[in-house]
Amino acid sequence: MKKIEIDINKHLRDFFGFKKFKGNQEKAINSILAGNNTFIIMPTGGGKSLCYQLPSLILEGVAIVISPLIALMKNQVDSIRSYSKNPDIAHFFNSTLSKKEIQQVMQAVVDGKTKLLFVAPETIGKEKNLAFFKSFTISFFAIDEAHCISEWGHDFRPEYRKIKNTISKIGTKPIMALTATATEKVKKDIIKNLGIEKNQLFISSFNRPNLYYEIQTKQNVDKDIIKYVKQNEGKSGIIYCLSRKKAEEVSEFLNLNNLRSLPYHAGLEQSVRRKTQDAFLMEDIDVVVATIAFGMGIDKPDVRYVIHYNLPKSLENYYQETGRAGRDGGEGNCILFYDPLDVEKFENFNSKKNIYEKEIGTQLLEEIVAYIENSDCRRKKILHYFGEKYQKEYCNKKCDNCNQKNKLKDVQKELKIILETIKETHNRFNMKQIIKILHGSVNSINNFAINTLKNFKKGEHITTFVIQQIIRKGIIEDLISKNIESYGTLSINKKGDDFLKNSYTFEIMDQAFNSKKPISHTPSSFDKNLVYILQKIRKRIAEEKNIPPFIIFQDPSLEDMSIQYPINMEELRNIIGVGKGKAEKYGADFITAIKEYVDDNNIERAQDFIVKSKPKKNDLKIFIIQSADRKLGFDDIIDQKNISINLLLDEIENIVNSGTKINIDYHINEVLDMQQQEEIRDYFLNEAENDSISKAEQYFEGEYDEDELRLVRVKLFSDLAN
Repeated sequence: MKKIEIDINKHLRDFFGFKKFKGNQEKAINSILAGNNTFIIMPTGGGKSLCYQLPSLILEGVAIVISPLIALMKNQVDSIRSYSKNPDIAHFFNSTLSKKEIQQVMQAVVDGKTKLLFVAPETIGKEKNLAFFKSFTISFFAIDEAHCISEWGHDFRPEYRKIKNTISKIGTKPIMALTATATEKVKKDIIKNLGIEKNQLFISSFNRPNLYYEIQTKQNVDKDIIKYVKQNEGKSGIIYCLSRKKAEEVSEFLNLNNLRSLPYHAGLEQSVRRKTQDAFLMEDIDVVVATIAFGMGIDKPDVRYVIHYNLPKSLENYYQETGRAGRDGGEGNCILFYDPLDVEKFENFNSKKNIYEKEIGTQLLEEIVAYIENSDCRRKKILHYFGEKYQKEYCNKKCDNCNQKNKLKDVQKELKIILETIKETHNRFNMKQIIKILHGSVNSINNFAINTLKNFKKGEHITTFVIQQIIRKGIIEDLISKNIESYGTLSINKKGDDFLKNSYTFEIMDQAFNSKKPISHTPSSFDKNLVYILQKIRKRIAEEKNIPPFIIFQDPSLEDMSIQYPINMEELRNIIGVGKGKAEKYGADFITAIKEYVDDNNIERAQDFIVKSKPKKNDLKIFIIQSADRKLGFDDIIDQKNISINLLLDEIENIVNSGTKINIDYHINEVLDMQQQEEIRDYFLNEAENDSISKAEQYFEGEYDEDELRLVRVKLFSDLAN
């Protein structure tokens, strides 16, 4: 296993240009390398594609990636080819290819030149193609967008149900299932339908810390959208609409206001959709207006905002669609315009379905409405929906509810009445029915004994909306359970029973949802002029190569170049996300431009600082501040100054305590993921009596070491105190 780990890290560094895995990537890759069925639930932007890309390079044979999105396949192939000099390293095999192209792909696969083959479920399932798939060695099957298997998922595809049978015809190999969203029910469906009961399961946090969630009332929606897009001109965005007609209307409206846009929906010819996608990827347009019913296969990491013109049909849809924003870890604003009429449209649509589908649609609709009308932290509601614990309300003000000062009101008396009613009715009724009992609607429930209940009409003074708020927060706080499979009936959990015995303050926000405009987040401190120059070079090369600009270098790479100012190949290879292959393939023009820029502007580069700095009385403090400004690695600081990590942390703490701000996020992000950082930050903000590290170690029972706790503490002090 040790040898495999070394190989993994070597491929990550040499082929992809990354120094460290994210989240569960390394564990998941080791699992498939060991021949295990592997189930990966990882949010958009978490690096799912690397989980099958990297092992495909190591294992003998070809990895078969089954994907429902033909449009996405080309992007994936372009991406993996950008790292390699072998043009046949990856191919897609689907209905868009001509007969000649199909033969070329098949020959490359049989000749052993190809390591990754992307196929649609319809393509691999055809009898005429089975002989081909049996003619070469397959390393493993990767089922991308695995939620498509489940009717409870947000994008059910019937052909996905046949994948298990198709694989059994080709030959048993390890299966990797990947999805960005999966509730407990969807997860069980995927396992059952793929036959991977024995699997290694890796679930990453559903928290996307860089995304800002906001709900706005639909009053002057067209005007608000135009204003927002103009304020963010030059940034890429997606607007989702309920109908094809509305998507075309909104796109036309944007173009009339000199904002570059195109519509994208299932009613357009495939060639038109492809051109729209290419225009978006190549940055010839800024905005795509799409129907929520049509899955967009656009793998674009720098989408800066996602606007929902209409209501999504489920919370999973919403999470998936908003997940297209900020996949590179940068800015990502998610704005949903809410109109109750959209709910009526969905209810009308659901009423025409059969009983089973109607029930599914109703439950999914209730969840998205609950999210919108929820006055608590939006991130907390999302994480609860996906079964992830998020006990603290703190979300770094990255949602409208947490961002503004809200008036809280204690509703413990009302909660007690609600819990008593649920208990008295023996967990047989859903939220709507409980509200009717509390309001005394005797004719609304087909039960002759309702009006004899102790709590009948006892909540007539509580508005429907407030009862909904209390029940929804009660569910999130684990006082109440909602059984989706039995028509949403409510029951009391142990915490609810404990509350009835000994009630305590239970607060809700005294509002529905706000209509404040999105916040402009603080920009990064890189050289914007140089980034602009590098973006122009990237776009020119992209047009020459006919590939999206981000395939060449993503924004974080350009930003790192503008901080480090690399002027030779060796320095460029040390830039984030570059690596040897990309440096040699695309780097020459960037190096030339950076050198000219440095000379023309008399810039003293980060590398020059190290050589020229002279010893001074306080030179260690100055060196650390300068190193942090240019994001020099802690290991490099320690080596160059011959100091220990403890001394380095002591000096950083002294710097912060003296009132100087220092940004060491780049290092903290290397050793701790965002969920871990927030967990430690939450402790110091909400749990700790003082800033004692030893007490923090006791609290976390050894989960974090002293250095990790000190890093987050000093960041907290720097952010809040300075």
